[in-house]
Amino acid sequence: MLFSVFPILKKLYFIPLLTIGLLFGCETEKQISSVNPENWSKRMANMSQVDSLEYGKSYLSIYSQIYSLSEHTTHNLTAMVSMRNTSEEDTIYILRAEYFDSHGRSIRNYFKNPIYLAPLETTDIVIDELDITGGTGANFIFEWNKPHKSPEPLFEGVMNSTMGQQGLSFTTQAKRIE
Repeated sequence: MLFSVFPILKKLYFIPLLTIGLLFGCETEKQISSVNPENWSKRMANMSQVDSLEYGKSYLSIYSQIYSLSEHTTHNLTAMVSMRNTSEEDTIYILRAEYFDSHGRSIRNYFKNPIYLAPLETTDIVIDELDITGGTGANFIFEWNKPHKSPEPLFEGVMNSTMGQQGLSFTTQAKRIE
């Protein structure tokens, strides 16, 4: 009854509610990766106790954006990078996981010290849809060590996005380059 007599009160009532909603509904900080860096310190490997291991380097293409309709319009994607130990018996070591943009410039190295993956273990790096620093030609370089008779690690990328009722997803696999 009060709102019908004084329409201005109705508007004044909703302004504080709108302000509270905006304050608590917005993120204050843009995330660049959904994987907490503390996870890497929990996986830190002591390489001084490791005997001779085979060294390898792999290249993985990642797409934080793809072209849509023309070369002037892009669509942002979430990228999940999966690092997998394919051995049922041996632990492997990831020495480097470095992310590069379309121009070959380093964006970030995900850990400073080698990490380990136990037999058949997987760990992930997630690049948020809002992080478009990689562009349409982003990529990773992985350096790794494994026992000589052990299978190579597997590095895969899964890119996806949903908008309304439409979804888009595709995968990429790394190629050994060294």
